[in-house]
Amino acid sequence: MDPVFIFCLVVLGATVGFAAGLLGIGGGMMLVPFLAMLFPVYGVPKELVVHAAIATAMATIVFTSISSMRAHHRQGAIRWDIVSVMGPGLVAGGLLSGGAVFSHISGVWLSLFFALFVGYSAYRMLKGKPPGPGRTMPARSATFGVGAAIGFVSGFLGAGGGFLSVPFMVRGNISMRNAVATSAALGFFIAIANSAGYIYSGFQQVGGQPGMVGYIYWPALVVLSAMSVVTAPLGARCTHRLPVATLRRLFACLLFALSVYMLFKGWQQMSLG
Repeated sequence: MDPVFIFCLVVLGATVGFAAGLLGIGGGMMLVPFLAMLFPVYGVPKELVVHAAIATAMATIVFTSISSMRAHHRQGAIRWDIVSVMGPGLVAGGLLSGGAVFSHISGVWLSLFFALFVGYSAYRMLKGKPPGPGRTMPARSATFGVGAAIGFVSGFLGAGGGFLSVPFMVRGNISMRNAVATSAALGFFIAIANSAGYIYSGFQQVGGQPGMVGYIYWPALVVLSAMSVVTAPLGARCTHRLPVATLRRLFACLLFALSVYMLFKGWQQMSLG
């Protein structure tokens, strides 16, 4: 790979890994726009760029989430009772999204869908409205259903679902730190299911494209995963030491910027098409 490409991936992986540990996100929402910028320059066909960016970002979460999850588990912050209910739902939704629906949606619509959901996520993070004192997590069947919905939506975004699972748990009066830690564990289930789906659904569409396994661009995956695994525990430790509310606001501003970029990419592809 080109040295400049490797350097960009190293910086991206380190930054996303830290953010994943700090905020309980998978990091996909940060990766996708940047990968969508880099991939066309380094040989990924334009018609596959958005799909490859989303799939590669999601595959990276498999490794990031394991590293982040271990760090949060050592702090005793993960609510495994919630993971045991939402996890199977996440897998079901992720397999359906990544394996059956993803390949049939154009890059334009994926870009627009990504932009809208990232923008909504940023709005929710900025709003930060506290839940009512009497709110609790819903029944197990409803929690499973929410997990399936989050897994399904995340498959279109290359995201670990933290932008949806954290607000969901906070609304159920789970503390922010526990919600962030639990979301890190939930991201693993989303990533595994969707990555398997991307490989399966991408084989027929991608064919023998160099460097790609299904929709996943594996050279980028190796570098991103190696760096994110190193920095995710650092972010997880900072979660328990730093003012997360301030960091969430800064992160929300970044998400707004990424949302605007992906809207521009979607508009640009529509103009060219």
